[in-house]
Amino acid sequence: MSLSRLFAVFVIFAASLPVYSQVPTKPDEDEVIRVDSRLIVIPVSVTDANGNAVSGLTANDFRLTENGRAQAIESVGSAADVPLEIALLFDISATTSPMFRFQLETAAKFLRDVMRPQDNAAVFSIGSKAVLVGARANADGAVAALNKIEATKEYTAFYDTVAAAAKHLRENAAENSRRVILVISDGEDTNSEQIRKAIQSGNRRAGEKINTLDSKSLYQMTVKLRDDASRAERQRVGRLLQDADAVFYSINPGGSSFHLNAISVFGQENMQLFADATGGSAFLPRFSPIDTKNEYLNNANRNKNGEVLDRIFTQLANELRSQYLIQYYTDADGPADRFVPIAVTVTGRSDAKVRSRKGFYLRGN
Repeated sequence: MSLSRLFAVFVIFAASLPVYSQVPTKPDEDEVIRVDSRLIVIPVSVTDANGNAVSGLTANDFRLTENGRAQAIESVGSAADVPLEIALLFDISATTSPMFRFQLETAAKFLRDVMRPQDNAAVFSIGSKAVLVGARANADGAVAALNKIEATKEYTAFYDTVAAAAKHLRENAAENSRRVILVISDGEDTNSEQIRKAIQSGNRRAGEKINTLDSKSLYQMTVKLRDDASRAERQRVGRLLQDADAVFYSINPGGSSFHLNAISVFGQENMQLFADATGGSAFLPRFSPIDTKNEYLNNANRNKNGEVLDRIFTQLANELRSQYLIQYYTDADGPADRFVPIAVTVTGRSDAKVRSRKGFYLRGN
């Protein structure tokens, strides 16, 4: 064979070889979507016109929109198939003390009623700082942690404790679980780190002038500093709740007396906002006084209050037993921390009331 023919055969042979280093393999389309998208988890409660939980719904029964655009639902899990992760936060300050022991007993009953073997709960106390009284455990372990809690006259670090609970769920809850934060508190905050820092900083800025203020003026200045810091904390904690995929529920032991001072009103507003944003509820029961001079009346009111509290826990337990977990992949983009609104509805049922989270925040790289 001549040299020229040998060279031609070599060129043809070389051209037939796959050129791995020059032509990249095209990835599978599904894999590209999974890499570039983020899984969004949405716990959903559905009730009918009478407030009864609606069960048996499938993905075909739901419509999910993101920024008004319909999205493909990846999966819908029912309460029977999806484990429950609870963070129970109990206020130990003096403001909640009149019914303190009964609240503990009713909360323990709730945990035993609602939790199954695959469910877990952690218990936090809301005092001068966030305290994890009992780490993630089954119903027996969570109840044992509750029984360790004692009432105090401490200040309350409400924001710090809710933030700690949200982080705890995000870091420790099982994947694809329904995550719930249940707070028994009036929502007042007098001791979270950012609240303390704001008041201390304001006092330093006032300098010597602070010694010339009368008690009313000093109180008004402190309230303004606290409220300004509280609004910032409201945003921070709301973001943490969304990032934890947690549904926020609260029961205010202050009942109808919450309107008696500004800090109590602000506290209840906080809890209502957190509940609305995540698809939960902020219960504000009407409790009767149990610290009057008439002991007969006190006992009668204890029984009435017990029935009210028991009904709330029963309603909450029924809701959690029938909760759905919707998941979908989003490809929403934009600057980090941008809020992306979402909405869930049930098709073909005009009587259905749906509660779910209102959106999520984009994360940075």
